[in-house]
Amino acid sequence: MSDTDTTVSRRRLLLGGAAVAGVGLAGYAARDQLERLWWRMPGNDRPRRPGEVDHRDAEWVAASAANWRRADRPYDYAIDRVVIHVVQGGYADALKVFRDPEHGAATHYVVRQDGRIAQTVRELDVAFHAGNRDYNERSVGIEHAGFVDRPRDFTEPMYRASARLTAGICARYDIPVDREHLIGHVEVPGTDHTDPGRHWDWDRYLRLVRAARADTD
Repeated sequence: MSDTDTTVSRRRLLLGGAAVAGVGLAGYAARDQLERLWWRMPGNDRPRRPGEVDHRDAEWVAASAANWRRADRPYDYAIDRVVIHVVQGGYADALKVFRDPEHGAATHYVVRQDGRIAQTVRELDVAFHAGNRDYNERSVGIEHAGFVDRPRDFTEPMYRASARLTAGICARYDIPVDREHLIGHVEVPGTDHTDPGRHWDWDRYLRLVRAARADTD
């Protein structure tokens, strides 16, 4: 598709919604949906640079392309959730399986006990992490090394690094820092997972995220 064709297609799509643009909130919602549909059309991709990360403290460790889907979020799908996972294994274990095309899943980030962070999928793209297509399209997934039944795995450096990461995500996409928008994998509809488990301290985590979020303002 040429630049001219893209411009014309976008104009036609948006003009097609002109009839609803003046009817209050319903009109804005319809126009927003038309804008997102345009971004889903082939050839409308945001610029990308190899190895670029969304979180400055992360290292890029690419997941297999079989474990995520190319997108242009939040332009085509709004991001309004962060999903907290626990690996049930180590940091290296998570990175290994995310590189495996047969695994069929990956989160956007993995956090180690010492606070080290790897980004494996761009936030632009849809990672297969939640076991629910709608939640995959609307969320960023963060994996944490360790086991749900081992509270010692959830260290202070891990909590703090993850909280800074989540605070940045919330700032980028205007996500409220509360338990409606920061959820565990267990809370995703249709999931059979139990992570992050009863030893994950949500009150502590939310306090740290809010503090880190305040520092970004």
